[in-house]
Amino acid sequence: MKNYSISVLFSVLCFISYGQTTWVVDPAHSSVQFEVSHMTVSSVTGVFTGFTGSVTSSRENFQNAKINASIDVNTVSTNNLERDKHLKEDDFFNANTFPNISFISSVFKKNADGTYTIQGDLTIRDVTKPISLSANFGGLVSINGKQKAGFAAKGKINRFDYGLKWDDVLDSGGLIVSETVNIVLNIELVKQ
Repeated sequence: MKNYSISVLFSVLCFISYGQTTWVVDPAHSSVQFEVSHMTVSSVTGVFTGFTGSVTSSRENFQNAKINASIDVNTVSTNNLERDKHLKEDDFFNANTFPNISFISSVFKKNADGTYTIQGDLTIRDVTKPISLSANFGGLVSINGKQKAGFAAKGKINRFDYGLKWDDVLDSGGLIVSETVNIVLNIELVKQ
C-alpha cells in the first residue's frame, strides 16, 4: 500500500509540474496598438513599443490561461513628436507619475465559435477597471526548437474612465479626440 501511495503522489506531482506552462510575449513579433477618432472625420493610430507579458496555461488551447502584462507608457508613438510629448503629460497618461499600464486577466475562455473572450483588470494612471477583449487564436508552431503561439485581440475603452481627461471641442461641439479608444493587440508567445 505504501508503494502505491508513493506512486500516486509521484504521478500527481509530475502532472502538476508538467501541466502548468509559461509563455512569454515576444516583443519583436508582437504589437500593442490603439486608434482614436480625430476631429470626428479621421483617426489617429499609435503604438507602445515597450511591453512585457506572460501567460500561464495548463492546456494547449489556452482555456483558463492567466495573463500578466505591462506596458511602458514612455514608449508611446504616434509618429508625431509633439503629440507623443502631450500624451505623456498630465492631460493624458502622466508618464512621470504613472509610467506603466498593467493588465491582469480574470477570464480566458474559448467560445463555441472558436474565438476567445479575455477579461481582466486594466490599470491606467491610478485607475483600475474591468475590460473585455475578443481574440482569435492563430495556432501553435515549432521553429528552431521553440514552440510559439499567436493571438490577435481587440477591445475598446473610454479614456475618460481612466483619467485621460483632455477634452477640447470643435466649434460644432464634437470632441477633437474621441473618448473611445480602440485597442488592437497582435501577440506572439514563446513557450518557456
